Amino acid sequence: MDHAADAFRTDLMTITRHVLNEQSRNPESKGDFTILLSHIVLGCKFVCSAVNKAGLAKLIGLAGETNVQGEEQKKLDVLSNEVFVKALVSSGRTCILVSEEDEEATFVDPSLRGRYCVVFDPLDGSSNIDCGVSIGTIFGIYMVKDKDNVTLDEVLQPGSNMLAAGYCMYGSSCTFVLSSGSGVNGFTLDPSLGEFIMTHPDIKIPKKGKIYSVNEGNAKNWDGPTAKYVEKCKFPKDGSSPKSLRYIGSMVADIHRTLLYGGVFLYPADKKNPNGKLRVLYEVFPMSFLMEQAGGQAFTGKQRALDLVPSKIHDRSPIFLGSYDDIEEIKALYAAEVSNT
Repeated sequence: MDHAADAFRTDLMTITRHVLNEQSRNPESKGDFTILLSHIVLGCKFVCSAVNKAGLAKLIGLAGETNVQGEEQKKLDVLSNEVFVKALVSSGRTCILVSEEDEEATFVDPSLRGRYCVVFDPLDGSSNIDCGVSIGTIFGIYMVKDKDNVTLDEVLQPGSNMLAAGYCMYGSSCTFVLSSGSGVNGFTLDPSLGEFIMTHPDIKIPKKGKIYSVNEGNAKNWDGPTAKYVEKCKFPKDGSSPKSLRYIGSMVADIHRTLLYGGVFLYPADKKNPNGKLRVLYEVFPMSFLMEQAGGQAFTGKQRALDLVPSKIHDRSPIFLGSYDDIEEIKALYAAEVSNT
């Protein structure tokens, strides 16, 4: 990409313009999705601003509570959650919301209901706020059958039923990555315009990558296939170069790098967390949706990740996300273990 030339571009593809273009291709569309997305984008801009000012505004201190996962909540977590809940409810296009920070799902007042349910992690990686590592918001969108008689079952659907998913990363720049089912596009916030401008059109993950991303501190508790795969990354027997280890510990940042550069991101099950650590609805599903839309794969160790059917809103799952060929290698290792038992 020629950044010097881009600096003088006058035909700017904003995220709003992009979504309106998509909408115009669907004559039956009423514009509800566009309105919903504009409220999500507004929430991301607000959180981006709050994250940038966190140190100054003393928002970093602990809020003194723990969330439903038993993690200490930072004040920014609480603020971000409130911002997104209010933005989504006020859009008038949602009927049920599931947030990582709330134990129960939020059912929107019938007078404000629309046909979408949104699952989201308002501030993923918030334990990294203090040291300036990139953090982000993750979201997924489903459509409900009957907004007037909505039940929790409307949310407990397989990820393959998702209409759209995305994340916003608050780092050296504020980057919004979105898929509504026809490819993946990346937008960067131009602070002078207050607009997200398309900077990464039609993201395609390389078929094979040179990076693996995993918390090796958990290695002693891994299962056989995971241990074998990581060993293969470090000591390849086919004469190829070893893969590089890159692990940030902030899912949005790790997945963003994986999408752009290829490779694999692993958060496997282990003896301490037999069901894995990442939450299905608002971490595993949206990232798996994006990965598949970019030409990669998402695997749980047993099945395609998007075919999972959660039984509770905070269910967890192991996950392997990344380049198509790399995930094929992991699948082969799990298949070999099954055939040997």
